[in-house]
Amino acid sequence: MKVAGARADAFVGRPDPKIAAVLVYGPDRGLVRERAETLARAVVDDPADPFRAVELTAADLKGDPARLGDEAAAISLGGGRRLIRVREANDGMAGLFSAFFATAHADGALVVAEAGDLAKRSALRRAFEDAANAAAVPCYADDARSLGAVIAETLGAHGLKAAPDALAFLASNLGSDRSVTRAELEKLALYMGGPGTVTLGDAAACVGDSAATSLDGAVFAAGAGDLAALEKALGRAFTEGVAPIALLRAANRHFQRLHWLRGQMAAGRSVEQAVSALRPPVLFLHADALKAQARRWPADRLARVLSILLEAELDCKTTGMPDVAVCSRALLRIAQAGRAGRD
Repeated sequence: MKVAGARADAFVGRPDPKIAAVLVYGPDRGLVRERAETLARAVVDDPADPFRAVELTAADLKGDPARLGDEAAAISLGGGRRLIRVREANDGMAGLFSAFFATAHADGALVVAEAGDLAKRSALRRAFEDAANAAAVPCYADDARSLGAVIAETLGAHGLKAAPDALAFLASNLGSDRSVTRAELEKLALYMGGPGTVTLGDAAACVGDSAATSLDGAVFAAGAGDLAALEKALGRAFTEGVAPIALLRAANRHFQRLHWLRGQMAAGRSVEQAVSALRPPVLFLHADALKAQARRWPADRLARVLSILLEAELDCKTTGMPDVAVCSRALLRIAQAGRAGRD
């Protein structure tokens, strides 16, 4: 079965005891690791306990396919359910897992398989989604709602609460990878030094350098119509592990801002007044570039850009096409349109 959306976090915290194996996959590698770890701790107190847990890789199972069933059937010396973690799972293992599901017992070990982004037609995804005793949990980049919950939860553990403008800033500069998001928030909590309210100044002083630099480089290059800079920024972002969906959403936020600015300008405000009214405020490093793009892009072309980005995100999720290629093509189309406006 497939466990998605709001059900995912509840499921990984307390997996159905009838489930013999769970596939955790998706473009947000940090969230994949976090949910796999939560599943592991739902079965054993210490996932590193050699008597209760074992870790296998795709290479291990390729050399010895029977090992998965053997490890799952083994009895823990100290009692309790065992944990089998499978790293680097891929479509070549679909047949192995299907054979395992046919013989797995509900009271046996829980197998937690981790994988990267898998297309809708992925054989591995189908194997887990179609089996009655298995589950597949997708991990996509946080949306506004889930990101807000992560921010509140992480800061709340330190007795902190973000002011509304600080929360908006954090939501705009985090979210591409769950592990990066949590690391940045932990850094912010350390910066604060104790319970209290995080102001916009606190957030801007501490967060954003590692989480948003690659995203900003790509989306500003697209908006400027700078094809060479965009190609360079895309290469850097994907090398650093930025998810294509996260990049498309960052671009969507950027062009929605430009669309809002054009509306303010149409109502009689100067571009300087409109940019000053933005919340969260624009980092000074980007202010001039944002003003220039607000002047360059007319509202009708911005509406078409937002349609391109929406279509690209849908294609990433539904067509099975490589998401990196889909994302790159969409941003290059936008950059070409921006270049036309510049020229």
